[in-house]
Amino acid sequence: MHYADIKQFDIANGPGIRISLFVSGCNHHCKGCFNEVAWDFNYGTIFTEETITTIIKYLDSPHIAGLTLLGGEPMEPVNQKELLPLVKRVKETYPDKTIWCYTGFLFDKDIIEVMVDKVPQTKELLSYFDVIVDGKFVEELKNVNLRFKGSSNQRTILVKESLESGNIVLWNPPNDEF
Repeated sequence: MHYADIKQFDIANGPGIRISLFVSGCNHHCKGCFNEVAWDFNYGTIFTEETITTIIKYLDSPHIAGLTLLGGEPMEPVNQKELLPLVKRVKETYPDKTIWCYTGFLFDKDIIEVMVDKVPQTKELLSYFDVIVDGKFVEELKNVNLRFKGSSNQRTILVKESLESGNIVLWNPPNDEF
């Protein structure tokens, strides 16, 4: 797997100050994508054990709220295999920090109904996620007033609560939580 960038102090992709990993590779090709260069699976830097160590080090601060995965497409099956050791280590090292994942795949239709059975890493990967923002970016539905998402079709889903209940449970933060 390759990655396009690691942002050490990101406030745009989840609550608080976060470390954001922009993976390379995406087959959605959304019109108006903000990171079109990361569609190429070979773009950027090779993801290694050293990359994981760097991210773990960046997370080692009380003012960092957690890790955000975006891209490209983190839930592409080839990316899931490489991301699993990272998110596992993050949760083992920092159990109170949250992990957010942005994906163009739909949580219920694509991830739960298809990937959980067909991609060996999906179920375990989901066990480490706190929130998934799902759905392709739709330029015609773009809304800059949305919190932590780009278009109104996208959903901010609490993963554990959704898996436990069998229904989509949306993240609805208090007005003062960004």
